[in-house]
Amino acid sequence: MKAFSDLDPLLHSQLRLAIMSLLIGVESAEFVFIKEKTGATAGNLSVQLDKLSTAGYIEITKKFQGKKPVTSCKITKQGINAFENYVNILKQYINK
Repeated sequence: MKAFSDLDPLLHSQLRLAIMSLLIGVESAEFVFIKEKTGATAGNLSVQLDKLSTAGYIEITKKFQGKKPVTSCKITKQGINAFENYVNILKQYINK
């Protein structure tokens, strides 16, 4: 039997974990806000958001405000469960 549970490799990335940490506390967040808070480049952030979206952890919405494109992200129920599980496993690591 393993002493430690496996951490979700998708959430074990520093940037993806930062994105999920931001989204867990808000209804939704715009791309620019996430970019500013994480310090990520636009290209890297786009790739990581796509990975989280493909996994079903977040929903991405694209719309226009006037002529300006706006991308918003929202954590899904599956994403909340994955994040909470990740945190609980980390707590197990700390308490062993």
